[in-house]
Amino acid sequence: MVIEYNGTILRNEVAIQKEKIYRSQNRPVFMFRIDSQHVVDATRTGGLARYINHSCAPNCVAEVVTFERGYKIIISCVRRIDKGEELCFDYQFDTVEGQQKIACHCGAPECRKWIN
Repeated sequence: MVIEYNGTILRNEVAIQKEKIYRSQNRPVFMFRIDSQHVVDATRTGGLARYINHSCAPNCVAEVVTFERGYKIIISCVRRIDKGEELCFDYQFDTVEGQQKIACHCGAPECRKWIN
């Protein structure tokens, strides 16, 4: 384990509304989807894990762990990480019909060119 991705757990409907508010305020949005009904909003209350970037060749993986009283998102390394190496994981964004594509700039040889 490297770090926990923490924030406020919201129902999907609430997360959609909060994202609209953040965007209207030109605030960066940091949200992590747990499942079809729950999202962790790290925009205002999250820790440092919210700043971990995407990569198509990641050195970390995000795992959702379910507990009796909720969820935890754990970022774990998949290999030895060198001193000074940037942490990254694959965001695994879904492709949605009609949604604008988000360009990937990870620079990995196997880069898929798009995050979604």
